[in-house]
Amino acid sequence: MIELLTQSKLAGVPPADSPSLNNPVLNPTLQDILVNRSPTEFFAIILPNLIGLSFVIGVIIFLFVMIIGAIQWIISGGDKAAIESARGKITNALVGIVILFSLFALLKLIEDFFGINILALDLGILEIK
Repeated sequence: MIELLTQSKLAGVPPADSPSLNNPVLNPTLQDILVNRSPTEFFAIILPNLIGLSFVIGVIIFLFVMIIGAIQWIISGGDKAAIESARGKITNALVGIVILFSLFALLKLIEDFFGINILALDLGILEIK
């Protein structure tokens, strides 16, 4: 029985020749990023991914606010206050997307000037550059 347990590959139990522990909850790629990296390598991997993810979230928020403003305008029925509220939402969405694209252009300028890759977002087979 003991021999069977030592030969089996139980989750979280490292092999006898491996000095590190494995977390069975984490994906092996994520575990490699979190465990086997120095702090500078960790931030060099995580920071571009967080920046790219924040741009994606910003665009999704823009779309939702724009759609909500458009629907509010359509169902206002000629009410001046409802139209002004909808116009305010659409204006805020457009200002937000202009700020987001300006920040994107500024980061691209910094990338080109310093020769670093800030905005690389690698999602397996989908790679955004």
